[in-house]
Amino acid sequence: MSRFKNKTAVITGGGSGIGRAMALRLAMEGAAVVILELTENSAVEALGDIQAKGGKARSIVCNVAEAESVKAAFAGIEDLDILINNAGIAQVGTVEQTSGDDLDRIYAVNVKGVYHCLHFAVPLMVRKRKGVILNMASIASKVGILDRFAYSMSKGAVLAMTLSVARDYVAHGIRCNCLCPARIHTPFVDGFLEKNYADRKEEMFRKLSEYQPIGRMGSAEEVAAAAAFLCSDEAAFITGAAYDVDGGVIPLR
Repeated sequence: MSRFKNKTAVITGGGSGIGRAMALRLAMEGAAVVILELTENSAVEALGDIQAKGGKARSIVCNVAEAESVKAAFAGIEDLDILINNAGIAQVGTVEQTSGDDLDRIYAVNVKGVYHCLHFAVPLMVRKRKGVILNMASIASKVGILDRFAYSMSKGAVLAMTLSVARDYVAHGIRCNCLCPARIHTPFVDGFLEKNYADRKEEMFRKLSEYQPIGRMGSAEEVAAAAAFLCSDEAAFITGAAYDVDGGVIPLR
């Protein structure tokens, strides 16, 4: 397929997990992918995978939590058609268990990081009078999830930013949507289980899977498929939408 031929797509956190799957999917459909990652090594495997399959990709070292770092990254991007704000971090805990430092850490990456990329990317799209933005939110922006106070706060902000940008820039030819996944099986999940439930990983994996009414976690490739659709011209009539990729959590629970 060549839905993204002659288009440049910037993907934050595109070196691993869902971001890596999205980077590969868009590259295989013709996009020139630019991965923004915290370190050069973080993007090496993703770039190698894409290039080995004939895709176009490069990386820029960027800390999305720092405005100057993001400004410098976008200064090196001459043309921009698609921005996917995927970079994010997690936090476990209730409001009582969440310290001010915890909240600041989550806010810096999950909220300010998205803001920084929007702030420097949107002007590039305004000049072209077209562009597509896809933000990674979560079902946590719509429903209560146990022990995810700070994370849920941040994803609620991502949903609100999505609606705001969609409204403010619809007349400039810019579409802005977000994806709201439930639990997706990535190396991050495996690491989380190993760190917190080493003595009962299989039990916890089953519980995490059964949370979705469909009976399993999603795959990064399934999220990437939804992302590719929303970023393509096939979704030209869709903006300001929060798409659930959740195995039935929102409608069936």
